[in-house]
Amino acid sequence: MTFTTEETSDFDTSMYYIPKPLDLPISTEKQSLSSPQPKMTAAEEEEDFIKNNYVAKTLLAIPELPAITWSNWYTQIDWVKVIVLYSEPFIGIYGVFTTRFVWQTTVFAIVYGLLTGLAITAGYHRLFAHRAYQASLLLRYILVTLGAGAMQGSVKWWARGHRAHHRYTDTDLDPYSAHRGLFHSHIGWLMFISNRNCADTDTADLDNDKTVQWQFKYLTVLNIFMGYIVPVFICGLGWNDYRGGYFFAGALRLFLIHHATFCVNSLAHYLGDAPFDDRHTPRDHFITALVTLGEGYHNFHHEFPSDYRNALEWYQYDPTKWAIWLFEKLGLATNLKRFSKNEIQKGRYGMMQKALNRFGKTIVWPKDNAMLPIISFEEYQELASKDDGRQLILISGFVHDVSNFIDTHPGGRALLKSRIGKDATVAFHGGVQNHSTAAHNTLAMMRVAICKYGGEVEHLKKRLGHDFTPTPILT
Repeated sequence: MTFTTEETSDFDTSMYYIPKPLDLPISTEKQSLSSPQPKMTAAEEEEDFIKNNYVAKTLLAIPELPAITWSNWYTQIDWVKVIVLYSEPFIGIYGVFTTRFVWQTTVFAIVYGLLTGLAITAGYHRLFAHRAYQASLLLRYILVTLGAGAMQGSVKWWARGHRAHHRYTDTDLDPYSAHRGLFHSHIGWLMFISNRNCADTDTADLDNDKTVQWQFKYLTVLNIFMGYIVPVFICGLGWNDYRGGYFFAGALRLFLIHHATFCVNSLAHYLGDAPFDDRHTPRDHFITALVTLGEGYHNFHHEFPSDYRNALEWYQYDPTKWAIWLFEKLGLATNLKRFSKNEIQKGRYGMMQKALNRFGKTIVWPKDNAMLPIISFEEYQELASKDDGRQLILISGFVHDVSNFIDTHPGGRALLKSRIGKDATVAFHGGVQNHSTAAHNTLAMMRVAICKYGGEVEHLKKRLGHDFTPTPILT
């Protein structure tokens, strides 16, 4: 695990996870890191792959569910989840059109929605699923209690599924794999009965957490009490709006929180870019962050999951990160984990390099040196003196055919003509004009040969300070 803690003052270059070197002599002999493997048949290779690949082995051991047809579709649906999830929008919409708006209820619904939402993002997600920080016993009880008010199952169930999602991202063991479509990753995975549990996912820490076990034991009571009774009675006893408390602070709030959380599984794997790694589907986007209380910088999160931040930059929207920071200032949280900046920069560098490589493939480059003939300086002079229409100039050890360029040379035809058959290295590198990078790149496209030993005036180029210019010195 490569992370540092908030208490460490320097995150720029220090890497605290580098091990101490072994006190052993370094061998100067070249060694192969892999031993030769015996040749296998295709069938043996497939068998060996399955034996050593947990995902493939597990999938083979799981019986396939029957295909969904018109005659059996109702047996494949998790009716409890479907009724709960699909009744919420209808109840909420009915309440909007039949219930008067009370500003106190509106404010409370927003505040209570933020609190129960943060209990999921800061509690279920970053604390319990990823252990991105340590929380006091009081804070843990607050988070599991408010989290029950979001009605998203128990901490243990939620975190177990989420750990499986990270461990098996985009495979068939990922509970909400984006490769199975936007609908499946958003809500479909909850609607249909699965024949797979969360595979090999370690939840021993949650089994030993008394706050998690307390919530699991009283989950149904906590769901009803925090999900509906609390908002109804606060709005009712506070300003006599029991109905608004049920429809707005209860049903409509739950509908919005549920789908905001679902967007982390769906939208965050479709919308945005991948500044740290593009091998998997997670993406970073401000809109997703806005919808999910800061969980939208998902590419960063999947690369550095135990970092308490989702948004790396201070200006990126991540209220969950700010809430955890506030918990620390209040003495309720400690050991806020942050990955080393050096490791984060490696991810950025890798993606920038990929982008450069893709861009480079759109460019026509000069011929590789290995594709050019090698001639002596005397042979170059002889070729240049022939009356065959070629105009050959030697610059920096390369022979260039400037026949198609001489008439458009910005410095004039005469200047190039006077260097035909000569070494024009010094003139090109500042003796007459210190040419631009674009001129260097254009000239390189005209290479037709390499001059053995570089030419006659390499020492003059060095005297003018241009010895850094790459020149082939071949023997």
